[in-house]
Amino acid sequence: MTPLILALLAAALLAALCYAALCAASPFGDCRKCDGLGFQLTHDRRGKPKRGKHCRRCRGVGKRIRVGRHLYNLAHRTWTAGIN
Repeated sequence: MTPLILALLAAALLAALCYAALCAASPFGDCRKCDGLGFQLTHDRRGKPKRGKHCRRCRGVGKRIRVGRHLYNLAHRTWTAGIN
């Protein structure tokens, strides 16, 4: 293998380990639709921001579970059900 491929594999492995550490330390991230506010931000006629409707994606909480943590939870639940 060439050194370039090895460097790319090392970088990908490092990124995966960093993401796994992030999912373990902080399993919930901000909702991408409402930016963690829990509601849609609207503006009145003057351009002043005001509170809108609840965000349907996060149900007004402002936090969503990360994809990596969701996959870990599924794998752990399957493994636990298999050993019982």
